Amino acid sequence: MTREQVNIMIGGEAGQGLVTIGELLVKSLVRSGFHIVVTQDYMSRIRGGHNTFSIRASSKFIQAPQESIDLLIALNAETVALHRKALSDGGLILADKALENLPSDVLAVPFKDLADSRYENTAALGVAGSLLDLDRELIAQTLEKQFGKKHPEAVEPNRKVLNKAYEWCEQQQADGIKLNKPDDAPTRIPMNGNQAVALGAMAGGVKLCAFYPMTPSTSVALTLAANAKQMGLVVEQAEDEIAAINMAIGGSYAGAPSIVTTSGGGFALMTEGISLAAMTETPVVVFVCQRPGPATGLPTRTSQADLEFILFAGHGEFGRAIFTPGTVEQCFHLTRQAFEMAEMYQGPAFVLSDQFLADSFRAVTPFDLSAVQPVYPAEVHDWESNKNYQRYKVTESGVSPRLLPGLSKALVAADSDEHTPDGHITEDLVAALEMTNKRMRKTDLIREQVIPPDFYGDDRPDLLMVCWGSSLGAVREAADLLRKRDRSVGVLHFCQVWPLINDQYLPYLESAGKVMAVEGNATGQLRNLIRRESGFHIKSLISRYDGLPFTPEYIVGRIDA
Repeated sequence: MTREQVNIMIGGEAGQGLVTIGELLVKSLVRSGFHIVVTQDYMSRIRGGHNTFSIRASSKFIQAPQESIDLLIALNAETVALHRKALSDGGLILADKALENLPSDVLAVPFKDLADSRYENTAALGVAGSLLDLDRELIAQTLEKQFGKKHPEAVEPNRKVLNKAYEWCEQQQADGIKLNKPDDAPTRIPMNGNQAVALGAMAGGVKLCAFYPMTPSTSVALTLAANAKQMGLVVEQAEDEIAAINMAIGGSYAGAPSIVTTSGGGFALMTEGISLAAMTETPVVVFVCQRPGPATGLPTRTSQADLEFILFAGHGEFGRAIFTPGTVEQCFHLTRQAFEMAEMYQGPAFVLSDQFLADSFRAVTPFDLSAVQPVYPAEVHDWESNKNYQRYKVTESGVSPRLLPGLSKALVAADSDEHTPDGHITEDLVAALEMTNKRMRKTDLIREQVIPPDFYGDDRPDLLMVCWGSSLGAVREAADLLRKRDRSVGVLHFCQVWPLINDQYLPYLESAGKVMAVEGNATGQLRNLIRRESGFHIKSLISRYDGLPFTPEYIVGRIDA
């Protein structure tokens, strides 16, 4: 019997190689044509602790994680004890025969007979591949591509272990968890949210990434570093977050489109720099990958609790754009859009993601780059005369002509104090008022470019669920489950949460029977922002703030409660 979808969980301790097994299985599934949604749950320690790598796979399009488990690959006994109750009907547990006190219904695999300790993970991959009815040669090629360049000597031993694992599994005559094979699936690649953010930055023309490592944002900088030579960019690990934001501002002032990557605790140190970018009217993109707080909180779990922090960060008043991608594809496109917006209005632009989306692999159709052009500083050519150049010239739009220092005879001044149009410090209150009004007029330019929220589902629904960021997939699948019960349901998703344009979303709210916010925080931060901006009060709220991502089951269970 084959299945339309399967949820696989690999569990064990950090250091046991469960991520290696998971990523190889992900690549094999995607190359076989399946859609995937990955959820990684891990503790903030290098070795030990209980970690899981879950892969939901289907021949049809899927968008969210699943709570019940169809195949549990247990690398230690603790995994069996913790997750056995979540096994679905007909589900299967795969574990090492050497583990003690295994239940009788576990498929006990003699890993030590199949491989020495260096290749036990390949044996686990082979048994799982056989149970899922994945093509053996395809997995072998995936292994070769993964290890062939750096460790060519490991290619043949891996292939031998893979064959032994397949042969052993076939001899057991286990029922397996076979998936329906997709028909003529297009070419897709496995990609997670942070990889897509890095690619979006490169498509936006990034030339400098300054960062201080902070989970779960660090992999963006590491991906950029891995491609730095090929793309002609610089990745600099600063001594702290304060240095990182100021380094990025300095690089941008000199003409290098710049990004900083961080999480909430690191961003707390950057807020003075955000005001500096606003005052000096310097473009900079800030990627903030959310995790639970306050303080260090849960460093490796997920959250949506920093929206208000990002919105109000920085002293003084100035415009900003905040993008909140809900898919891996949006991570790419919105990061590139952030570079465009930062250059357009000459100030900070934000991409706000979270740990779940950062680590969640999906099967992505390769991006069409034919129409994508890097974003360049507005004016880089030689200025014919340096006599009348004003870096902060008062304009109708609020955006002043921008020259790069050293590329003309003009003096390109920058001042963190209030200044005159030519960039020199002033305490003239009339001039200060004029400069403040000029900077605030840029907000109108930002508002003209706001991406409206996406609506899915039934027109004028009885129930409208409002969400933002990575909760999109779970909310949409929850809506699908409710429609199967003959309920009228709509979903309104914000991939840009600031500025808010009332005309873009109020008609949906006002025409729905009941409106409910779904947010990964305790207080309903987008819900509160909508009320502040429009006066519309969303009375119902489904919150999740235990560090885990939303699932369709979680949402439907609370609607039914």
